Amino acid sequence: MTREEVHAFLQRQNAAWAAHDPAALARAYAPHAIVTSPTGGVLEGPADVERIFRKWLSAFPDLKFQSDDVLIDGDRVVQIARVSGTHTGEFFGVGPTGRKVDVVCALLMTLADGLIVQERRILDFTGVLIQVGVLKARPGGGNSA
Repeated sequence: MTREEVHAFLQRQNAAWAAHDPAALARAYAPHAIVTSPTGGVLEGPADVERIFRKWLSAFPDLKFQSDDVLIDGDRVVQIARVSGTHTGEFFGVGPTGRKVDVVCALLMTLADGLIVQERRILDFTGVLIQVGVLKARPGGGNSA
């Protein structure tokens, strides 16, 4: 894919995020795609990927995905983004808390034939759980020895 094609691909993904369309998001993945995600483990294929998108979008119906930076190197892409929303639905067994979540993530993708064939998602999932109130943050400030 050319740089222009990669940018157009990412614009379509950003539009699918804005439309809260998990099926459109999942269509960007090859049938044999492998995704490694802190919220889904190892996902295989578009249906598995769509399942995780649905979980996020049902738990955070006002979810916003803001692409902050993109690095393109041939068929490899790194996208840095900010994900934010209000926790108003069940999220991996956690009932709605009404709390806001704001987390930065990195998506490391390999593309082939206009589709994602491999993706690694990096985000502070512990931070997400703290923000929704499932975990308590430890106060900073040194040793307690």
